[in-house]
Amino acid sequence: MSFLSKFFQRRMNRQVEAYQRELLETHYAEVNNMYHQMRGWRHDYRNHIQTMKAYAAAGDWEAIKNYLDLLDTDLNTVDSVIKTGNAMADAILNSKISLAKSKDIQVHADAHIPYALPISEIDLCVILGNLFDNAIEASLPLPPEQRLIRVYMDTKGNQLYISFTNFTAGKKQKKLGGLFATTKQEAGHGFGLVRMDAVVERMGGYLSRNSEDGAFSTEILLPLDSNSSPKNDSSSPK
Repeated sequence: MSFLSKFFQRRMNRQVEAYQRELLETHYAEVNNMYHQMRGWRHDYRNHIQTMKAYAAAGDWEAIKNYLDLLDTDLNTVDSVIKTGNAMADAILNSKISLAKSKDIQVHADAHIPYALPISEIDLCVILGNLFDNAIEASLPLPPEQRLIRVYMDTKGNQLYISFTNFTAGKKQKKLGGLFATTKQEAGHGFGLVRMDAVVERMGGYLSRNSEDGAFSTEILLPLDSNSSPKNDSSSPK
C-alpha cells in the first residue's frame, strides 16, 4: 500500500470513528433526556395524587378532569411508545419517536425484535439512527397534518426485517451512480447513508431504497446468524 493510500485510509478511519462517537453521543443525549423526564414524572406522582385528592375533597370534579387532561398530555411526551423486546432498540426508537413528536410528526410503529441480536450497539445506532433522522428531515417541509413515518421491524425466518416509510414534499428522486441524489450542501451530508450501507453489506444483509412521488421507503434484511454472505439482488424483499 502506497503512502498516499495509507494516508487516505487513516483519514477515512478517523472520520468513521468521529462519526460513530458523534452518533452515539447524540443518541445517548436523547435517551438520557427521556430517562430523566420519566424519572421526574415518577418522582412527582405522589404530588399529583395529593393534588387530585384535594380537588376530590372539595368536590371540584371539573378541576380533576382538567388536571388529568394535563397529566395525560405530559405523560405522552415521556411514555415508552415502543417495546420491541430488545433494550437497545427500544432506547433508540423511543428517543427518535419522541424527537419526531416534538416536530409534529406522527409515527406509526410496529416492532418486534429478539432480545439478543448479533449486531453491535454501534451498528444498530448507525442503521436505526440514520433511518429515523433521514425520515424526520424529509418530513419537515410538509404541513404538520401530512407528516407521517411508518416503522416496521420483525423477524422473517432467520433474518431481521426493517422497513421505514415517510411522506415527502418532493417528486420521485433520481439515482446517480446507484444512489439517490441529495439536495443538501452541508459538508459530510450523506456520510451516514454510506456508513449504513457499509454496515448492511458487512453483515451480509440486503438494503433497498425506493422513491415515489410524495413518499420514500427503505427496506433492510439482516441475517440473524453468522453464516450469511452479502446479497446484491436488486429486487424487493419478500
